[in-house]
Amino acid sequence: METFWSLAGMAGAAFVAATLLPAQSEAVFLGLLAARTVDPLLLFIVASLANTAGSVVNWWLGRLIARHGVEKLPRRLRPDPRRLAQAQGWFARFGWPSLLFAWLPIGGDPLTFVAGTLNYPLGRFILLVLAGKAARYGVLLAGWVSLT
Repeated sequence: METFWSLAGMAGAAFVAATLLPAQSEAVFLGLLAARTVDPLLLFIVASLANTAGSVVNWWLGRLIARHGVEKLPRRLRPDPRRLAQAQGWFARFGWPSLLFAWLPIGGDPLTFVAGTLNYPLGRFILLVLAGKAARYGVLLAGWVSLT
């Protein structure tokens, strides 16, 4: 039962950390590795998939705004049109490889939102974001393994 709750906590932390809400999951990941209550490979898989799922929420929100317009949102939730256009220009300039960096603490989450506003294909989006996020958790796992 402890494994279930550990993995559920990891999934929740990783999911929320990938949305536009301020959070991070690396400390939870490393803490659970240090506690040795969960298989490290299973922890890696859960963290990578849940973090990617959170990014899909951002993509979906961006897609909704592109489809229905920002006017439908309450004022306090509307993105600044100037900053949104700037982010869309940045994504258009650097293209799909930028999604490999969706794990970055600053700019990564908004990048996934912008991909949705530009109707970037969801299947490719998931593959690219998953690759980047899995690589990040893989580096954390490899560092932990090398220290133990």
